[in-house]
Amino acid sequence: MKTQILLILAAVCCRGGDVLITQTDVFRGGEDGYRAYRIPAIAAAADGSLVAFAEARKENRGDPGNGDIDLVMKRSEDQGATWSRLMVVDDPGEKWAASNPTPVLDLTSGRLWVAFNRWKPGKGTAQSRPGTDDNQAWLRWSDDHGRTWLAAREITREARDFERWGAMFLGPGGAIQTKSGRLLLPAAMCPDTCSVMGAAPGWQGSLSMMRAYAIYSDDHGATWQLGGLLPALTDENQMVELADGAVMMDARQASGERRWVGVSQDGGVKWSRPAAGQAVTPVATSIERYTLKSAGADRDRLLWTGVAGPGRKHLVVRVSYDEGQTWMNERTLYGGLAAYSDLAALKDGTVGVLWERGVSKLSQSITFTRFNREFLEPAGSVIPNWR
Repeated sequence: MKTQILLILAAVCCRGGDVLITQTDVFRGGEDGYRAYRIPAIAAAADGSLVAFAEARKENRGDPGNGDIDLVMKRSEDQGATWSRLMVVDDPGEKWAASNPTPVLDLTSGRLWVAFNRWKPGKGTAQSRPGTDDNQAWLRWSDDHGRTWLAAREITREARDFERWGAMFLGPGGAIQTKSGRLLLPAAMCPDTCSVMGAAPGWQGSLSMMRAYAIYSDDHGATWQLGGLLPALTDENQMVELADGAVMMDARQASGERRWVGVSQDGGVKWSRPAAGQAVTPVATSIERYTLKSAGADRDRLLWTGVAGPGRKHLVVRVSYDEGQTWMNERTLYGGLAAYSDLAALKDGTVGVLWERGVSKLSQSITFTRFNREFLEPAGSVIPNWR
């Protein structure tokens, strides 16, 4: 049985040039035995079906360390109009937590991977200790487009400096496969102390010591290696391959109003000195390749979704025509309470966004929005002349 809750149908794309934007709830707090759903991630499988992942929080809305969390998913075979029943992808045990779904499709084999974390009861980012398995990294994979998932495989010692780091966490979302075939998982680490008290003119408080990095595989997921740390205080992040083959990371800032952006010329092994990114409240955002001129498109396009604010509200999408140097043509997806989001390019040329939506409070549901290029670039849009 499939369920559909259609929130907004702005227009129906029935002839060339029409604007399309639809919104449908995929997970809603209080349904299927879970108090809340958070941390969305979405991937398009090799057959074009969509797989939406989330953390399903049983007892409360708290992060890992505060209660039982399962990793769950739903599938759509009609571009997100309807969704399957909920499936539990990983239930690590009573009071354990499974978190941070980070899916990636291997285009060579058609295998869909999802990387995620497991946390022992009572252990979150700040409580996990170096040299222990308080915090773990795991993989599952599907060879039938997300219908079934094979037994989980642990990669904790490949994904983290086991003896020195207290914890690491994935994505969420934002994993990619580069043109070389390398699989890249975005991640962030916490040293033995996750935060310190600090002060600066006009500010004092707790400063996160987390650092973003990548985990990579050159043998289609058989083995994984650690890349270098981005030289900035950062945590949740996503990556995209640029037209010239470099990899760009867009990372949540530890403090301040701007995100950090780093570039790797060697597939995530080393990162450049980061530059200040877009101004946004500290939150997980998404970045995705939309069109590529070398693949036959009219121009290169990157998409970015995040909250324009103030605070965690007003979800927008922006487009870059210069490979992430500048962002423009901001379009509102939702004017109310919003938080984490993840992007996917769909087989019909439209775009899907899976994101946290609130009405009276944050993250009451996880919603899927689909739109087309006409929505992104309506008549009168400013589009640079460079090619």
